[in-house]
Amino acid sequence: MPVPTPGHRVLPSILALTVILDDHSRAVAGYTVFLGSPTAVQTALALRQAIWRKTDPRWPVCRIPVTLYSDHGADFTSTHIVQVCADLRMQLIHFTPGVPRGRGKGERSFGTVTTELLPTLPGHIPAGNHGRPVTPPVLTLTQPDEAVGEWAVGTYLQRRHPETQQPPAQRWTAGGWLPRMPESLEALSLLLLTVRTPRKVQRDGIHLHGLRYFATTLAPYIGEAVTIRYYSRDLAEIRVYHRDTFLCRAVAPDIAAATISMQDLQTARNERRRELRAHLTARRSLAELLNEPRPGNP
Repeated sequence: MPVPTPGHRVLPSILALTVILDDHSRAVAGYTVFLGSPTAVQTALALRQAIWRKTDPRWPVCRIPVTLYSDHGADFTSTHIVQVCADLRMQLIHFTPGVPRGRGKGERSFGTVTTELLPTLPGHIPAGNHGRPVTPPVLTLTQPDEAVGEWAVGTYLQRRHPETQQPPAQRWTAGGWLPRMPESLEALSLLLLTVRTPRKVQRDGIHLHGLRYFATTLAPYIGEAVTIRYYSRDLAEIRVYHRDTFLCRAVAPDIAAATISMQDLQTARNERRRELRAHLTARRSLAELLNEPRPGNP
């Protein structure tokens, strides 16, 4: 039974890569390329690709896994990923220190990426080259994403694996078993890419992250406990559920016409704090200046 093993590595200089690897076939089930440190959102994007059907016929890997093995990274231990596994009925198992089941397979796959794929990308810095890239490091984010995808599907999945002695794509399809799949891509995206949290309907709507969300449908539910789901990349709208039944979409009137993410909101709040801090410092300095004794005054 295929069991995926996820992992992530930071590529030289600018990019990071999260990969979902099937334990049985060694097939790459899903991946995501991004800037910065791994997060629960990036892991969820890789899982979404790993689970859903691919449009490329060379990439037959898809299913809701029975078990998900991972390390103790913050992205895999986050409340969001734990909730996702519960919703999809996946058993989440973190590697035991010193007994990293499946981790060696992931390490070898990343080693293959390092030795085969990275040298073909602009900006690659070979070992012993004193930090100097062979070619100028000029890349858009879509270029390495496309390069990883083509290498994984066109090369890695199609050639014989040294341990299984079968191409991963062929080993995956052997046996003709039917994968367990979600109802739809929309349902899968809702589980993986939205944050779930309980709230209570107030007289002026639902409060979240300092914003107020309103919908006329909420009027009869004042005082009731509800569950909301929202995309952390767009806080303009939330989905409201009452007793596990979808109730309505509610919007934040202040930002309804814009796309505001959690990061945007936090950045704006930090900037406002800096402005207030600078303002208070300036007023304090002025007060101290006015209180200084002047020459000739007692």
